[in-house]
Amino acid sequence: MTDAALPRHDPYAALRIPDFRRYTVAVLALTLATQIQGVVVAWQIYALTKDPLSLGLIGLAEALPYISVALFAGHAADRVDRRALVLVATAALVVCSGALLALVLRPPGAATLVRALYVIIVASGVARSVLQPARTALASELVPRALLPSAITWRSATWQSAAVVGPAIGGLLYAWRGPVAGYAADVTLLALALVGFAQVSRTRVTPPRSAAPAGSIAESLAEGVRWLRGQPVMVGAMTLDLFSVLFGGATALLPVFAAEILHVGPQGLGALRAAPAAGAVLTSLALAHRPPLRRAGPALIAAVAAFGVTMIGFGLSRSFALSLGLLAMSGAVDMVSVVIRSTLLQIFTPEHLMGRVSAVNQIFIGSSNEIGAFESGVAAKLLGAAPSVVLGGVLTLVVVGTTAALIPQLRRLTTIGEEGRASG
Repeated sequence: MTDAALPRHDPYAALRIPDFRRYTVAVLALTLATQIQGVVVAWQIYALTKDPLSLGLIGLAEALPYISVALFAGHAADRVDRRALVLVATAALVVCSGALLALVLRPPGAATLVRALYVIIVASGVARSVLQPARTALASELVPRALLPSAITWRSATWQSAAVVGPAIGGLLYAWRGPVAGYAADVTLLALALVGFAQVSRTRVTPPRSAAPAGSIAESLAEGVRWLRGQPVMVGAMTLDLFSVLFGGATALLPVFAAEILHVGPQGLGALRAAPAAGAVLTSLALAHRPPLRRAGPALIAAVAAFGVTMIGFGLSRSFALSLGLLAMSGAVDMVSVVIRSTLLQIFTPEHLMGRVSAVNQIFIGSSNEIGAFESGVAAKLLGAAPSVVLGGVLTLVVVGTTAALIPQLRRLTTIGEEGRASG
């Protein structure tokens, strides 16, 4: 078939579906809230402790419950109403955010305050673990499979847009009125997200799921893991993302860079947190307006390698402007990785396994952010913030080379098409 005979690419097709628009607006509010909360919690704890390890412990407090609950949350997402799970988990996040606000309105002593913050972070980690596979699987029900690449790109663009604005707002609110203003905005936005998800109708665009097979929870989870083990391309994509975030992420240490290396305060911290998302937004808009990538595997490998290089540069930089530019570039190349991996997940995965496979992906990807934060905190405690970021970038490049060598199917992956399949 010639290029002229191919269907014309419509970048806005997914956005024309009302339920997908409602879902996307809810995700926007949810992400704004979590980004604001992340900035405020990190700056507050670092201001109280002056210890980079305390920032790593934030990640650990999120990761442990996140991992512990993820597989069971994926099982539930394939067995019960996904929309109901999303509503319950989002309501729990509203409660956790309200607890943060109540805590700073009547603060206890510093040591007690820090411990209480960690307890609420743990509870939020459980709620996020339930939310993520249900939310991912719900999104796959709202658009036809042929439109999944377009839908994933717009979802990613929405998330990254909120990740640009959210940290900046969080930093400004903290500088203006302290943590009270930040947590008040957090509660308000999460409540709006809850309303938005409630407005998503129960009407499905995709065919209904097949009936849940009989068997124990352990058998159900094993089915999802077995299926994933037979997909080397997906395992390779998840591995690249896991270790790039685990070793190469600098987000957890940004309060240290803002306070002690670049000397830009909480406003500068908000800008640093927003910079990767700013680069990602521009890239996602470009991807949304072009057909699917024709050399998806090589593009994924190159993007993760470029991410490692930008992290090395950020660790060496002592210029605020250069650091912002490098973080923006890291977000741009990371967006290429996110879109390819997310598209693979939702196109390759059978509908009846979507919740469980999303949960495994959640353990690989979602928890790697938090575990990476803990690793960064420990490394910064031992080596210093800047050397630990440089080392992480180097290790990311090692992982890229190893994965590319061990999984040739990933190197050969070509188009992930709108017709709902991948070729390579």
